Amino acid sequence: MSKSPVRVVVTDDHPVVRAGLVMMLGTDEQIEVVGEAEHGAEAVELVGSLRPDLVLMDLQMPELDGVEATQRIRREHPDTNVLILTTYDTDRAIVSAVEAGAAGYLLKDAPPAEVLSAVHRAARGEQVLTPEIAERLREIRSAPTLPELTERELDVLDALASGGTNRSIAEQLFVSQATVKTHLIHIFQKLQVEDRTSAVAKALELGLVER
Repeated sequence: MSKSPVRVVVTDDHPVVRAGLVMMLGTDEQIEVVGEAEHGAEAVELVGSLRPDLVLMDLQMPELDGVEATQRIRREHPDTNVLILTTYDTDRAIVSAVEAGAAGYLLKDAPPAEVLSAVHRAARGEQVLTPEIAERLREIRSAPTLPELTERELDVLDALASGGTNRSIAEQLFVSQATVKTHLIHIFQKLQVEDRTSAVAKALELGLVER
């Protein structure tokens, strides 16, 4: 008894790209394209009515982008997996897509055989990442998390790195010296340091200020 084909919705705002993907997917007898969407909102709507196994999703689209559409699909229809197929390979795009719940992330220059294999694997819920994307994701996740300093705290830190005293920083930022001291206390706490010299050293190490 043959297994049922993987039911796929193809989502991309370029008709020519969609047509090419549909044609490519059609070369695999175990894949059935059940719908096409030109933006994320339409993809969410089609998933609700067609209940496909997988959505092949672009990232940059009008109406609703791929990340937001992926979040909604995974939240509202957890039985449908999402495979991102895009030209964007920035760290932010990769992390956003994976955190949104995408089962995989491929670039559009991937060989057809790789895309077809990824469709089957992602439909089963497997994580599908090329070695290059997987390595970058590991590097991003292992990188130290930057402390969340306010804009004013960064101003104080920048002035501090330039050798400013509490008085000169207060004059530069048009605040009182007491306010500068309060900002410094918060900066020390967030950077987990004890003094001004350590704060500047840590800020330089994290790239929060320039040399």
